[in-house]
Amino acid sequence: MTPADMAAIHAACFTMPRPWSAAEIAGLLDSPFSFAIKAQGGFLLGRVVAGEAELLTVAVDPAARRQGIGTGLVRAFLDEAAARGAESFFLEVAEFNTAARAVYARAGFVETARRRGYYHAPDGRSVDAVIMARAISPRLQG
Repeated sequence: MTPADMAAIHAACFTMPRPWSAAEIAGLLDSPFSFAIKAQGGFLLGRVVAGEAELLTVAVDPAARRQGIGTGLVRAFLDEAAARGAESFFLEVAEFNTAARAVYARAGFVETARRRGYYHAPDGRSVDAVIMARAISPRLQG
């Protein structure tokens, strides 16, 4: 899956926050701290810096949803980030994205903070970003 393929899936998934371009995705992947996890119909971008892993984005083609792809990507992210030395994990998600928030909660993430009005829709509406975090689990310490 190329950055262009990833950008096409991302565009099918997001209007808020705005979808990322192929160039933006390629730029992230040029960093030694960032990584991609790819699956049929979806992908995840993450990074690990100074023991802290950030889940940057997860995108699953709308036609492939509700098949466990997102859950599998999040599990793979936790394993890969732990292998890269992560001791903690965090992410931000739009308040209205209840499906993603449920996937993250099942993976052990809990809400730790909010960024009020962080995302801005094309119609001018603002939406909070929910910050979720979790510590490394004993299962991942290997």
